[in-house]
Amino acid sequence: MNKLAKVFVLAAVVILATAPAAWAQESGSQTLIEFSGAFGAALVVIGAAYGIGRLASAAVESMARQPEVAGTIQVAMIIAAALIEGFTFYALFICQTQNPFGG
Repeated sequence: MNKLAKVFVLAAVVILATAPAAWAQESGSQTLIEFSGAFGAALVVIGAAYGIGRLASAAVESMARQPEVAGTIQVAMIIAAALIEGFTFYALFICQTQNPFGG
């Protein structure tokens, strides 16, 4: 089983372990909205970490193959990682909004 499949299995186990507690609350839909925001935030962080990890891995491998362009590769890697993190912060902000649809 590859790493991505293991991450999805772990996420499914966490969801199945926490779902009964979230659905057992009396407030109903408000609890589900809060749970969905936390779940979305978790997926965003997992995806960003996976993406930046793959980016760094490919950059280091490229630098090892062509040491003469290591500076250029490093600058491109830092810019790409900053873009990924910027999107991650935006997505976390959206996920943590209590009720983005009003009401």
